[in-house]
Amino acid sequence: MKFTVVHKTEYHYQTPASESYGELRVCPKSDVSQKVSRRKLVIEPDVKVQRYTDFFGNQVEYFSIPRRHQKLSISSRAEVQTQPVVMPDHAKEITVAEARQVMRARLLEHYPYLQPTSLVPLRSAIEPLKVHHMCRDTELFADAIMRLNTWIFENFTYKSGFTEITTPLNQIIKHKKGVCQDFAHLMLSILRTYKLPARYVSGYIEAYDPETTDPNLIGATASHAWVEVALPGGNWIGLDPTNNQIAGERHVKVAVGRDYHDVAPLTGTYKGAQDQKLEVIVSVKRRKGK
Repeated sequence: MKFTVVHKTEYHYQTPASESYGELRVCPKSDVSQKVSRRKLVIEPDVKVQRYTDFFGNQVEYFSIPRRHQKLSISSRAEVQTQPVVMPDHAKEITVAEARQVMRARLLEHYPYLQPTSLVPLRSAIEPLKVHHMCRDTELFADAIMRLNTWIFENFTYKSGFTEITTPLNQIIKHKKGVCQDFAHLMLSILRTYKLPARYVSGYIEAYDPETTDPNLIGATASHAWVEVALPGGNWIGLDPTNNQIAGERHVKVAVGRDYHDVAPLTGTYKGAQDQKLEVIVSVKRRKGK
């Protein structure tokens, strides 16, 4: 599928900011599942934008505004073509224990995605869920991770505004409510507790499929979040527990990391301004033709 993805962010300051610095992770990736054909970034006030690739392979764009400004506007526009994604056969033919053993050969690569973080605590945090039945050694690897994806979808309720990014995982578990990043962090905690490498993914999702009457997908009003699980063959498979599906053609990937902090769309600082108003608009529109 072909999409035009627009991500607009605007800060309005009650009193002018004397300077600003920001880092952006809003440029979609080109990889085996998608290709970026065009990309345009516009920042107002007009400034020079520099780029680097971070530890996780994400493109980071950064800028500095050394002068007074009342507003900061950032507009990222990309044209992306996505590909269908299916669970590979080898993941359906190997048990969890066998998959874990095979992936030990890639421990250096997978190490960051096995560790706890402030947003993804392990073991003791998920003890109240009684998930000892999840990811059993003898279960087929593909069945186990898909069953976990479905279990989160069926046992937790999507509730916009119920949590913030700083809400601890134990509160998500206690109330069984949250949003996409909460469900991604929960899934990461369970998978890593079982020593299965998994990483956080930020991106976008097409909510409404104009060619079907299926229910709309959840999480399209802003950046979306899901999980990628390492596969024994060396690749990754995306799973979206918010929508109980493999992350496929209607998902546009932007960045990966250990948790949300590694992939936040915009981080930075400003000086001088006392109050600010933030507005974020995300648009994912399907394109036709070439």
